[in-house]
Amino acid sequence: MSHRNAAERTLVLTGRLSDLLNAFHADLHMFHHASGTYRGRKGEIQIPKEFEGIITGIFGFDNRPKHKSPHRGRLSGASGPGGDNGLAATEFAKRYNFPTEFSGTKLDGSGQCIAIIELGGGFNNSDLQLFFQEIGITRPNVVAVSVDHAGNHPTKHGAADGEVMLDIEVAGAVAPRATIAVYFAPNQGNGFLDAVNAAIHDSERSPSVISISWGGPEEPGEEQVIQAYHEMFTEAAALGITVCVASGDHGTADLSGFQWDEKIHVDHPAVDDLVLACGGTQIDSHGQDVVWNDGTPFSNVPGGGGWASGGGVSAFIALPDYQKNANVPLSLATEKPGRGVPDIAMSATNYFTRVQGSEGASGGTSAVAPLMASIVALLNQAKKKNVGFLNSFLYANVSKGVVKDVLSGTNAIKNTVKGYNAGPGWDACTGLGTPDGTAILNNL
Repeated sequence: MSHRNAAERTLVLTGRLSDLLNAFHADLHMFHHASGTYRGRKGEIQIPKEFEGIITGIFGFDNRPKHKSPHRGRLSGASGPGGDNGLAATEFAKRYNFPTEFSGTKLDGSGQCIAIIELGGGFNNSDLQLFFQEIGITRPNVVAVSVDHAGNHPTKHGAADGEVMLDIEVAGAVAPRATIAVYFAPNQGNGFLDAVNAAIHDSERSPSVISISWGGPEEPGEEQVIQAYHEMFTEAAALGITVCVASGDHGTADLSGFQWDEKIHVDHPAVDDLVLACGGTQIDSHGQDVVWNDGTPFSNVPGGGGWASGGGVSAFIALPDYQKNANVPLSLATEKPGRGVPDIAMSATNYFTRVQGSEGASGGTSAVAPLMASIVALLNQAKKKNVGFLNSFLYANVSKGVVKDVLSGTNAIKNTVKGYNAGPGWDACTGLGTPDGTAILNNL
């Protein structure tokens, strides 16, 4: 035994794979995929009968990576926000009417901690210093937290750095007085699970909101994984921690064209009914939010094509009570009811970012999760307490203007996979619509 944590309800065993398989039998195989080689399993993991009802999940046999890479545009040298370089997240905060003061207090995230989950890459302090200087915002306090021996390791190449910097720059621009705690974990085994667990139970920094821009398809045979995450999110809700999760960047495929298995998926952990799932919009020529969709099919062009707001209906998680009157459709994959994703949406395009000395526009639902997390930090500051799980409140207060409906667009990928269409009320592209931060605060 190499680690034990009663609060997280975790026990880590270290040893030879053969010995671990003797204790907990599983059918493991090596899989070769366009995205690399990984170890995976078929069927269930067997546990000794005396541990029935005690062990709820076993992780580490499967080391396939999670997915998420920011949708980046052209990168340039340093020239600041504007034009092809995109807009600072503060402009999107204005668009969605984020509150700026409450009872005479300026809302800037003071006293709050925003947790950001990362599975690789890192941030460069000199880049952050220049970025916040260029947008005219005081640089926030950004701290790296190591999980499972991973850490802040920026590289000169790779999408992981772009994800880390996008998350920090979006959240930090809107809530600059909040502490931004970045939990770095390995992108394999139980690294993702451990990072979220570490954030939830971090008594030193006590995050009030968690932003997650990583995920992968909800898959059959992974019920133990889904249940383990759900138990974590139950703990987060009990502690008053809001969890904001990106809904995915490739519509109902939920995988890039290089990885897609030609099936319809919904993203996990966004699909968990105790998280706030964050979809994407884009702003049309009339200044209206419509479903984010670049209108391209999957192809071998740079970036792979097929970028669109993730959304859909769960095959495993039942329709939650707060969605009972939302007219969630049947799943395109199973033709059965289930938890609908996303809950809200905001612009997924044109965010000014700086990564490794280069600047340009970036986005994806990866930008929406930290943007929503920053709203929550402002709400917590205003109310002087954690607002916690927001889904029930948002669905119950649609008529009070806490969201603005998105009426146009689809997350179907052109010539590739069918999807869902936007329309009046909730839809599996943009959820309830775009949030109005001030209306949310006034109705809490």
